[in-house]
Amino acid sequence: MATDRLVTVERERADAPDASALVLELEAHLASRYPDESRHGFSVERLVNSGVVFFVARVDSAPAGCGGILLVGAEDAGGEPYGEVKRMYVRPAFRGLGIGRRVLDQLLTHARGAGLTLVRLETGIDQTEAIGLYESVGFRRCAPFGPYRDDPLSPCYELRLP
Repeated sequence: MATDRLVTVERERADAPDASALVLELEAHLASRYPDESRHGFSVERLVNSGVVFFVARVDSAPAGCGGILLVGAEDAGGEPYGEVKRMYVRPAFRGLGIGRRVLDQLLTHARGAGLTLVRLETGIDQTEAIGLYESVGFRRCAPFGPYRDDPLSPCYELRLP
């Protein structure tokens, strides 16, 4: 944990300079590991245009990570509304400090505050640290949802909020 360092997680527009730099780093990282058809991340423009609520984590004021949540209404979800975790990323220099957990906690708090009881996500099979984080807070593998199809490189997860 980053106990001796100041860690903040604040809501920001995805097109703010630090936020967009983090999203672009994540996209470059994923592009080096997965084919186009297995990458479903939103661009900065799409994050903004889709109304994704976005957060940036900072360690001693340096941008360290990010994540967003897309609120999907019942009419678009085919019944039950849910929040979808989007663009979770922690810069390599800040990994192992609990930054991802802090961002995820903020996203789940936001989902609860919006009255949601279900949060979903899609990730890459090679993102083992991220999958470990998601499973440690209770996410469980689920069938593809929304725009996703069955893809062995892109597992889907969901969490029922208490």
